[in-house]
Amino acid sequence: MPTDIRNFAATDIPYQLINQSIDTYKNAPIRWGGTVIEVENEADSSLMQVLFYPLDRNGYPQTNKLGEGRFAVETSEFLDPAIFVKGAEVTITGSVKGGIERTVGNKTIHIPLITAKAIHLWSQAYREDNMYWNSRYRYGPYPGYYGYPSFYNGYYRPYRLWW
Repeated sequence: MPTDIRNFAATDIPYQLINQSIDTYKNAPIRWGGTVIEVENEADSSLMQVLFYPLDRNGYPQTNKLGEGRFAVETSEFLDPAIFVKGAEVTITGSVKGGIERTVGNKTIHIPLITAKAIHLWSQAYREDNMYWNSRYRYGPYPGYYGYPSFYNGYYRPYRLWW
């Protein structure tokens, strides 16, 4: 993961606040994530639409929660549509540039436009590992003692019976 995403110093500004008053938060640093909706490439830039999801403490989009809306990401780098496919999970750091109008079906909507500093595409392997480690079976299918020696009062010691 890029250090710009991992070591993001600013507080995460909620999507709804920026979406309600985009001009107020112009040039504000953000770290957002979600799933890719669409990628458009121009001669000198790329524009990616993302469905916003809240991030966990590792900066990973929590797709098990409700999506809050769309935002657009602008970058000078080429974003290959074969790599940034629809539904791929990304985390972006950058700043709010303003708003942009996009057409969804027959409706035109106004969404936040982000100038990207770093874009991280999450791999399928991370998603599978994350589902296991954040599940209720993290320490095995049964509750109780797993491991030897036990860790107690700051040092390791052999497992002892409690009676």
